Amino acid sequence: MNTPDPSQVAERLALLRAAMRQQQIDALMIPSADPHLSEYLPERWQGREWASGFTGSVGTFIITPEFAGIWTDARYWTQAEQQLAETGIQLMKLTSGASVQYVDWLASHLKSGQTLAVDGAVLGLAIARLLQTALDAKDVKLRTELDLLEQVWQDRPALPAAPIYEHLPPYASKSRSGKLAELRGAMQQAGANRHLISTLDDIAYLFNLRGADVNFNPIFLSHAVVTATRATLYVADGKISPELRTALADEGIDVAPYASAAAALAALPADATVLLDPRRITYGTRQWIPAKVKVIEAINPTTLAKSRKSEQDAVHVRATMEQDGAALCEFFTWLEQTLANPDRTPLTEVEIDRQITAARARRPGFISPSFATIAGFGPNGAIMHYRATEARHATIEGNNLLLIDSGGQYLGGTTDITRVVAVGRITDEHRRDFTLVLKGMIALSAVRFPRGTKSPMLDAIARAPLWAEGLDFGHGTGHGVGYFLNVHEGPQSISPSTMPEAHTAMEAGMITSIEPGLYRPGRWGIRIENLVLNRAAGQTEFGDFLNFETLTLCPIDTRCIEPALLREEEKRWLNEYHATVRKRLAPLLSGDALAWLHNRTEAV
Repeated sequence: MNTPDPSQVAERLALLRAAMRQQQIDALMIPSADPHLSEYLPERWQGREWASGFTGSVGTFIITPEFAGIWTDARYWTQAEQQLAETGIQLMKLTSGASVQYVDWLASHLKSGQTLAVDGAVLGLAIARLLQTALDAKDVKLRTELDLLEQVWQDRPALPAAPIYEHLPPYASKSRSGKLAELRGAMQQAGANRHLISTLDDIAYLFNLRGADVNFNPIFLSHAVVTATRATLYVADGKISPELRTALADEGIDVAPYASAAAALAALPADATVLLDPRRITYGTRQWIPAKVKVIEAINPTTLAKSRKSEQDAVHVRATMEQDGAALCEFFTWLEQTLANPDRTPLTEVEIDRQITAARARRPGFISPSFATIAGFGPNGAIMHYRATEARHATIEGNNLLLIDSGGQYLGGTTDITRVVAVGRITDEHRRDFTLVLKGMIALSAVRFPRGTKSPMLDAIARAPLWAEGLDFGHGTGHGVGYFLNVHEGPQSISPSTMPEAHTAMEAGMITSIEPGLYRPGRWGIRIENLVLNRAAGQTEFGDFLNFETLTLCPIDTRCIEPALLREEEKRWLNEYHATVRKRLAPLLSGDALAWLHNRTEAV
């Protein structure tokens, strides 16, 4: 989808306001969501981007006759300021990624008797309940049956039609029947005889199926209903081959049209008891279930199950990290050789994206990038979710830091890594900032903690070295990562904006990122990111303990370090990490890339 310019945004806002007047709507809210609450959206549901021109993955758009604003968190403030300039749309700064300040804004700005419209099909149930409570107190009506985008978006994309395929052994370490049996055990324990699942990664995990309906994540549009004896997968016609349909049927899994899920749920018998996750379902989907049917609200059992990778999964992930690391060594070798060539054509951030993807594509098991590569040089590195485009990018020239955040989807795992490298001559201030971020990454990577520790509680460990210098960063320290699934998954999240609830407890087998950062707007950005695996770290009289196994294998640019700021144990951690990187990647490399690896893993 092409990003609109300010004149197109003005036209689209005018169309939406005309539709609002026709429907007697006083305010329209457009969430960044689809009917499955996906992070990355099929183009059909990228309505907020279509209407506003803001391309960040998180943002809530509210339009009234006199006002238009997008609420987004600190990761996107610089980007939003640039993209919303001259559109008449205001940036409304959220203090955290989990904030719902727009609900308070609506409650304070809408008057008694007025009406807010939001498409219930893409409105999260938890947010809908907050909205309803706030609006009821002001006697403001909430309409959820309207999709005004459908009325004005003339060339709105159709539903994606990519085929669905199996995730097969040896990479799929547990069978569908085994996963369904575990799920049914959890359903029985909860007292439910039906379970509705709408989150796409939960469904892909449960059925050992993958697709390509959403950019960067190998998932497919679907709903699923599981009973004590059978399961039904609701997907669009033509996406599942006759052979796969037969194989699923033999395992007690029926396939039905995607659009028929609403009618099937509406026809549930009065004695049905449905388990559903109120945080992973939309208001519109919840409305499909008749009032007579008992509903039990709890976290999807599959969300917990898929977060805990098996030891067989971990074996494949380690092998994938070796291939990914080797690809990165080849890429960084090319990068340094290119920058050192005085006769080269100017190197751009866009070319960084192309080359790093090409390097991964040469590795076995690679399927696609796991998110849009962030390659930000100098000031662009300070834009946390920056993305270079052909129309807007920087040339890698001069003296500054280059931040590259990238990842890959492989049959044996999902990768996500950020490295910052020196370009030209960097300053003592660059090195100081880099080293403080590195100290935070090392501190959390080396920690030992009790099993069951709520993941948000670990966040401060990575921030402490920065806090000590009066510095901080505006995003979480870490997110869960899927197994050839979503690059961002729960339930664990190392973030101050995440509530330390029971389901956020750290358990063995979870894969999480550690990625502290530091951003100086208009100057540079630094983020250093590895993925880690929770593993058992012994038992004491105080209980079971866990620590982190670092999975990511790629040198950290020691040219950016101020050694005097590192304690001896921090140097020891870095040297041991680099020794491991060298040992495991060297067999996969040769020539210049192997020489580069040896050079960049020298001890500090």
